Amino acid sequence: MSSLSIALIGPGLVGTEVLGQIAAHGGAGLRVVAVASSRRVAVAGAGDDGALGLFAAADDALDALTAAAQRHRPCVVVDCTASGDVAARYPAWLALGLHVVTPNKKPFAGPRLLFDAIRSAARAANVSALHEASVGAGLPILSTLSDLVDTGDSIVKIEGILSGTLSYIFNNFSSTSTAANQTPLSFSAIVNEARQNGYTEPDPRDDLNGMDVARKVVILARVAGLNLSLEDLPIENTVPEPLRAIPSADEFMVRLPDFDAHFAALNDAARARGKVLRCVGVVDPVNPSASGVKLAEYDASHPFASLKGSDNIIAFTTKRFPNPLIVQGAGAGAAVTAFGVFSDILKIKRQVEYASRLHPNTHP
Repeated sequence: MSSLSIALIGPGLVGTEVLGQIAAHGGAGLRVVAVASSRRVAVAGAGDDGALGLFAAADDALDALTAAAQRHRPCVVVDCTASGDVAARYPAWLALGLHVVTPNKKPFAGPRLLFDAIRSAARAANVSALHEASVGAGLPILSTLSDLVDTGDSIVKIEGILSGTLSYIFNNFSSTSTAANQTPLSFSAIVNEARQNGYTEPDPRDDLNGMDVARKVVILARVAGLNLSLEDLPIENTVPEPLRAIPSADEFMVRLPDFDAHFAALNDAARARGKVLRCVGVVDPVNPSASGVKLAEYDASHPFASLKGSDNIIAFTTKRFPNPLIVQGAGAGAAVTAFGVFSDILKIKRQVEYASRLHPNTHP
């Protein structure tokens, strides 16, 4: 059995969970040869049985990790950061014959030049750059979309609730199941509850402004073959305009109740029409100007209306699937994000094993 080495960057919440899942898997055919943070690194010794060394300071932790990865090819660099600087290294790693796996959205939703450079470098070196967890954590969203595109299906529309945070907020705020004699919670109370439970970013405006969803829309659009960038998208910012420039998150939370009536009016208007409010991302290849992020109303019978908790849901409408193909489930959290990362690692491991059988004296 061929082995695959792993060089992981970012041993934080997700990175530690990835390492834990690899260990729980038993590690058959997998070996961690380097772990790096921004300034510290641990690398394995020479040979197949070299143990991972101590986590120590380094002049350039990523250079040290790269050197270890090259010594232990075939190797996959696993980027569990949200760093644009780390993402900028992907083309160079791929050109060295190193695979890349990441949940980092920035390299795939950022400048088109970087996205194209990653794709070109991977093709030229015959290695993989996989990022299933960049949209929907562990849900099979990008793999499903890639399968639809690769088999020649025509994408008519992609629409989804792509933020676990916004899913939780609007599922609890706008529901058709609230009893007639039950007073619904205010918008600010639900945002505060989500923040206290750790569902939001430290500043909830980083969720409510729609940018996280917008990045995922761009990734979906590019995987679908569209030349779309963030600056092309209309993005509905649900943060009330007077609160956008407030310096601190705590002050924002103090002021948010002043706008509860605004959100209640939107919700009441939707309920009067038998609908609920949901923050969605849309990719529309037929009418690209309709792509974007928006707060939309959905009938009570729509699958988006019955979503619970912080689940994500995405609907692919295609020529073959005029009734949308729907993927739904937990779309946030360290465990499911790490699952998405680990599943990509195992895909590469299978590629390495297959290539080894075909060409036993070469490393992919």
